[in-house]
Amino acid sequence: MQIVIASGKGGVGKSTVTASLIYLLRDKYDLVVVDADADAPNLHLLLGVEKWEEEKELIGARVATINQDRCVGCGICYERCPYESIKLVEGRYVVNELTCEGCGVCKLVCPVSDTITLDEVRSGVIRKTTTKHGFPLISAQLDVGRPNSGKLVTKEKEWAKRIMEERGIDHMIVDSAAGIGCQVIASISGTDVVILVAEPTPASLSDVKRVYKVVQHFKEPAYLIINKADINPGFKGLYEFAEQEGIPILGEIPYDRAVPYSMTMLKPFVEAFPKSKASKALEEIAKAVEDEILK
Repeated sequence: MQIVIASGKGGVGKSTVTASLIYLLRDKYDLVVVDADADAPNLHLLLGVEKWEEEKELIGARVATINQDRCVGCGICYERCPYESIKLVEGRYVVNELTCEGCGVCKLVCPVSDTITLDEVRSGVIRKTTTKHGFPLISAQLDVGRPNSGKLVTKEKEWAKRIMEERGIDHMIVDSAAGIGCQVIASISGTDVVILVAEPTPASLSDVKRVYKVVQHFKEPAYLIINKADINPGFKGLYEFAEQEGIPILGEIPYDRAVPYSMTMLKPFVEAFPKSKASKALEEIAKAVEDEILK
C-alpha cells in the first residue's frame, strides 16, 4: 500500500507528524519512506540521517548557451526572452543559468545558426539511505532554479517501488510537499490513501480544501489529522469540512512547545518526548492508521 501524507499549507506540522507515525509503525510493518518535498527536504533531519548510501543525478533541465565567437550582438534574443534571462554584460549577451527555463525562444529567433544551443543540465539529485530505525528512506534535492520537481518525485517513487519488490516490503509512506504543485500531484498520483494534516485556522482549511480537490481528481480515499487542535478552539471549519465531504478524522494532536526541540535533537517527536500529551495523541492516531488503513 502507498500512503501519502499531505497538507496543502506549509507549517502545519506535516513532516513532524509523518516522522512520528513512521517511528510508531516501523516495528509492526515493513516500510519504505519517501520525502517528496524536493524543494526543501527535511524528513531526513527528523529521522537523524547523517549520511547517504547512494545518490543518482537527474539530468533533464535545459539551459541556453550563447557562443560568443558566433554572436553578432544583434540583441534579438535579449528582446524576445520571455523570462528576461539574457543580459548585456560588458558588451556581450550572456544567459543567466539560474533563471533560464530552456524554452528555446532565443535559439528560434537568433539570425545566426548554431550560435545558441540548448544544453542538458542536472535538475537535482535523488538519494537513498537506511535510517537508524531500520527502514530505507528515499529523498531528493532540486537544484536552485531548476525545473522537474515533479519528475524527481516520480523517480523517487519508482526507486522506492523497486526496493519494495526486491526486499518484499509491504508499504510505502510518502511525505508530500506543501501546496498543490507538480511535486504534490506526482506524490498523490497512483497512491492508495491520502492522509491530510491541517491545523484549525482559516488559512489551513482553505489550503487543505485545495489539495483535497487533487485527491478527488485521482479518486482516492482521504483521512484527516488535526494538528495543534487546541490553538483555536472556537474554529469549527475543519470539522464541518470533514463532515461535509465524508472524510474520517483519525485524531487530534494538541499543540506542544517541545516540537522544535525534537527537531534540534534530530529525533521524531514521539521518540524525543514519549510522555507528552501530543505523543500520546500520536500513538492513538498510529493505532487508528493500523485499524482503518493498514488492517
